[in-house]
Amino acid sequence: MRTDSPRTASPQGPRKASPRNIVIWTLVALIAAAGWSVLALSRGEEVSAAWMVAAALGSYAIAYRFYAKFIAYKVLRVDKNRATPAERLNNGIDFHPTDRRVLLGHHFAAIAGAGPLVGPVLAAQMGYLPGTIWIIVGVIFAGAVQDMVVLFFSTRRDGRSLGQMAREEIGPFGGAAALIAAFAIMIILLGVLALVVVNALAQSPWGTFSIAMTVPIALLMGFYLRVLRPGRVAEVSLIGVALLLFALVAGRWVAESSWADTFTLAPSTLVIWLVAYGFIASILPVWMLLAPRDYLSTFMKIGTIGLLALGVVVSLPTLKMDAVTDFASQGNGPVFAGSLFPFVFITIACGALSGFHSLISSGTTPKMIQKETQVRMIGYGSMLMESSVAIMALVAASVIDPGLYFAMNAPAGVIGDTVQNASQVVGSWGYQISPGDLAAAAKNVEEASLLSRTGGAPTLAVGVSEIFSDVTGDGLRAFWYHFAIMFEALFILTALDAGTRVGRFMLQDTLGNLYKPFKDVSWKPGLVITSGIVCGLWGYFLWVGVHEPLGGINQLFPIFGISNQLLAAVALAVCTTLLVKSGRLKWAWITGIPLVWDATVTLTASWQKVFSSDPRVGFFKQRSIYQDGIDRGELVAPAKNMDDMHTIVTNSTVDGVLTAVLALLIVVVIADATRVCIRHVRRPALSTLSEAPYVESQIVAPAGLIPTREEKEEVRDAVGAEPRG
Repeated sequence: MRTDSPRTASPQGPRKASPRNIVIWTLVALIAAAGWSVLALSRGEEVSAAWMVAAALGSYAIAYRFYAKFIAYKVLRVDKNRATPAERLNNGIDFHPTDRRVLLGHHFAAIAGAGPLVGPVLAAQMGYLPGTIWIIVGVIFAGAVQDMVVLFFSTRRDGRSLGQMAREEIGPFGGAAALIAAFAIMIILLGVLALVVVNALAQSPWGTFSIAMTVPIALLMGFYLRVLRPGRVAEVSLIGVALLLFALVAGRWVAESSWADTFTLAPSTLVIWLVAYGFIASILPVWMLLAPRDYLSTFMKIGTIGLLALGVVVSLPTLKMDAVTDFASQGNGPVFAGSLFPFVFITIACGALSGFHSLISSGTTPKMIQKETQVRMIGYGSMLMESSVAIMALVAASVIDPGLYFAMNAPAGVIGDTVQNASQVVGSWGYQISPGDLAAAAKNVEEASLLSRTGGAPTLAVGVSEIFSDVTGDGLRAFWYHFAIMFEALFILTALDAGTRVGRFMLQDTLGNLYKPFKDVSWKPGLVITSGIVCGLWGYFLWVGVHEPLGGINQLFPIFGISNQLLAAVALAVCTTLLVKSGRLKWAWITGIPLVWDATVTLTASWQKVFSSDPRVGFFKQRSIYQDGIDRGELVAPAKNMDDMHTIVTNSTVDGVLTAVLALLIVVVIADATRVCIRHVRRPALSTLSEAPYVESQIVAPAGLIPTREEKEEVRDAVGAEPRG
């Protein structure tokens, strides 16, 4: 069943590679191969972090140039002549044709939340090599493919959400399971992201001021492009970057001035502001705040990561973490329990494969993309950009002293609360660091202590300060540390606002099955009601989590990674089904193989988290231990009183049940998708597609960041043909 128009675009037909291109791509391949060889074959020698950067960037370049282009033009058959929902349904609220450069910034900022910064840092306890392999190989063959294919199919379906596409293409049963799973997981993800932002900004006037200033700057940029100087992306970019840099510098001035108290906010106050911001950002026209703010944030994100990569090349820091640690096989790591398989692939999600991305690719972005041909740059390219962030986070965690790494990431219940105890415990794991070195590390970044600074963010900040101070001098080490903390908060907040809007789309699609007006995602009563519900749900879990250390979103934090990867399985199942039903059966392996891998990893992890006899892994085993303690009237660490004991029992029960239910829902989705694919292969006539009808596009826009010669001529011809006066 072929649904493409007869004018489907091709990549300008077959071309014979020029000698210049052959030389360039041969050099790129050799650089990548050299990087991989050094990382894989080194046995005890000192290895420069620059080899990790070389392996990553070389692999990304080859994948984007060849594999992504093959999928876009040969498999998906993107059509530059077909109008996208942004063009056909343009209403200036949710549907709005957006310049590819601005949309690239929005999409990257929306998908790049806490995951690529925190996950690789935590996974470094297994060594730098497993994480490096999964981040690079995973993004090339799974994560970036998922993002691009979901974006393409959602664009063909008027920007439908992932759950709604599952319902329409797989069927009511599997679709209902997908809708429930996707929305529940979305609320968990938003709550966790918001908690990370609160933890990063609480008592930080510098970070709070600088991030708050991005809102008025974004509003100015939005009106500049929409009203004052339409289409002048370069102009507004220069203005936005200048104002952003000023806000960053001014943030430190504010922190050292009498205004510091005004911007020093308690966690509960931050919760209120975040919920209010999420609600407003999700209902305002997308061109006014969301897109320009994300575009603005991207400059800081990419700029910082680019400078970090440059710092690695200039200073050539050595990877001090082992390539593979003993914790990888023993599964008794202090940062997180569990063996390398499956938990490295769960801990590192964003940067390799993340289900959250599929919600953005079927949420805001398909309603804003100008041309189908841009799905390669925005879908695949943005994911490669995020993967580079993950690699730099892993580098930052691997160049600091391993003893310091474990002292920062092991919980206080394991290493104690003094540098003497921490030094002794970390030494028993085979990583030596003196009490004096631990105290000096904290003093260098102007912190009272770095012990048990879990969560990954402080470790990344220490690594960033290590690399940058090698270039700029040791006197700026504390500045770079606090800059990195603020940088991480900005990174995460951009995923929160876009995620809230996507959550609104998902709820509207679901309610639209019961009451048709909700299907119009720009229907004002519907968008206000659903935005309020979504913000209320994640805001409630966040509020409770801030006030109760073991409650609210803290209760759901342990299932964050598994939930995210289960959602990726839903996305890949939908993609595989659509490839089969749209006449692309011979290419179904492109998403089918990643689906099998992700389902195997995630369902294995789910089984272990529910039924493992290790209390550090299995939720129900942990529940039984604490329940036995309650029955005996004894406290079990880390509980400090009987109320904590009861809370831990409740949390373990809820986490275990939720993990089992979500895993079961995903099994239902995959089984139903398999049934639909088999039925289509046997009886294609029974299959239907909910694809929007073909409409000729009137927009002329390049496919990539840099226009080709032919695209420049097309744009000039289109501008010349526009009526004057």
